[in-house]
Amino acid sequence: MNKHDAIGAVIAATTDEPVIFTTGFTCRIAQNIADRPSHFYMTGSMGLAADIGIGVALSSNRTTVVVDGDGSLAMNPGCLLTAGGFPDLRLLHIVLDDGIYESTGGQDVPTDHVDFCALAQAAGYRSVQHVTNRTTLQRVLPEALRCHGPTLLHSSITTTGSTTPGPRVTLHLPQVSGRFTQYLRAASIPGGRTA
Repeated sequence: MNKHDAIGAVIAATTDEPVIFTTGFTCRIAQNIADRPSHFYMTGSMGLAADIGIGVALSSNRTTVVVDGDGSLAMNPGCLLTAGGFPDLRLLHIVLDDGIYESTGGQDVPTDHVDFCALAQAAGYRSVQHVTNRTTLQRVLPEALRCHGPTLLHSSITTTGSTTPGPRVTLHLPQVSGRFTQYLRAASIPGGRTA
C-alpha cells in the first residue's frame, strides 16, 4: 500500500467528518482525490496536524480524523500526550509511515526503531492498531471512525508504485481555514448544510 492507496481509503471511508491532512504530499494527494469543505489542508506547520485535530475534536465534539505522517509525528510526539489526556476525545489519528520525509527530498525518518503504537498507548490512547495493507485499512476504518476516545491507526506504507502527488493545494491557507470554519459552523447547526 502506498500513500495514494492509504489516503484514498481514508477519503472513501469518511463522509462529513472533519479531516486534517498533514503538510506536503499528503494534502496534495488528498486534494486531488477529492476536495471537500470538510478537508483541512495544512500547508505549513509540519508536526502540528494532530494538535489542530485535537482542537477541532474538542470544540466540535465530533469524530475528527487526522492523516499524519511519520516524520510529522516524529517532530512533535508530545501531541500523543495531549490527545491521551482526553479519554473521551473523538480523535482518529492515522499515521502513514514510509520511513522518509517524502515531500522534502526523501530524507530518512529514524522511525524503524520507534513503536508509535506503544507510544500512543503509553500516552493514554484508548485504541491503537498497526495495519500493513489497504485491505486491512479499509476493513478497520469504519469501526475506528466510531471512536469514543483517542484512536491511533499506524499504517505502514511504501513508496513503491507511488505516482506524483498532483498539483499543490490551490487555495491559500486563509481560504482553506475560512472554508473549513464555515463547514464546522454549518455542521454544528441541526439540519445545517456544508456544501
